[in-house]
Amino acid sequence: MHLILTGATGLVGSAVLDAMIKTKDITKISIISRRPVKMAEDAKDPRINVILHKDFEKYDSDLLNQLRGATGCVWALGISQNAVGKEEYVKITKDFPLAAAAAFQTLPSSGPSGPSSSPASSSPESQSQPQQPFRFIYVSGEGATTVPLDSQPLLSRLTNPWFAIIKGQTELSLSQLYSTPGTFLPWSMRPGFVDPSSHPAITPYIPKPPFLVNLAGCVLGPPIRAGYKKMWSPTEPLGKFLVEMAMGGWDETIRKEGETGGKGIEKLEGGGVVVSNEGWRRVAGLG
Repeated sequence: MHLILTGATGLVGSAVLDAMIKTKDITKISIISRRPVKMAEDAKDPRINVILHKDFEKYDSDLLNQLRGATGCVWALGISQNAVGKEEYVKITKDFPLAAAAAFQTLPSSGPSGPSSSPASSSPESQSQPQQPFRFIYVSGEGATTVPLDSQPLLSRLTNPWFAIIKGQTELSLSQLYSTPGTFLPWSMRPGFVDPSSHPAITPYIPKPPFLVNLAGCVLGPPIRAGYKKMWSPTEPLGKFLVEMAMGGWDETIRKEGETGGKGIEKLEGGGVVVSNEGWRRVAGLG
């Protein structure tokens, strides 16, 4: 199985890459990154192909050819709302993943291993194999809202941060790309308090948080871990769950609970589904 990853030098992306490397059923890992990925270099894993790419709104034929046969992507590329202005935040948070999702819809994937360059791939038997769906897993964030600002109560309008609305808009736009009978599956995932404290494998590779963010983690981390676990996203199981989503391991659960309104899992207009932090913890058996 061939998967795509973005944001591999960030916190969530590092957790996902660690999980991908540990998953033997993955035969190829294509990392799209602005800069070299130290974890990938140190892993010396022949399955990994790092594609250096500068413009995340454009995907030419050369890049797409390197992604042929991929059946899933974990889009972990993101940035703090405090690090850039609103216009740049919208570009990175919304425009980039929507451009990528539109481009990745063109990737052919037939059969369990994707397309083959061998003559057998054009045989009637291979052509009759069912098409594998492409799963686009968008890493959003707890607190994102898909309710339009003008439809929210006055208090919500005042308290909902603008970045949460941008993430919700992105979830909705991706949902519109859902295809029937499910050849393109845009699932969105909302991690809560992302905590790498018990994940030493990624410690050398994750970015050092700003002082105030680090202080908040030191203050809020212990009570969240002890008494508010529905907001807790320990990176090792989080990365594993995101990889399993991209591989299709949770397709049936996500669809079913999206239809029935399972706690923490919401079906969006268009067909996509949002999995909250509470939702993924529940279905993954973390409580």
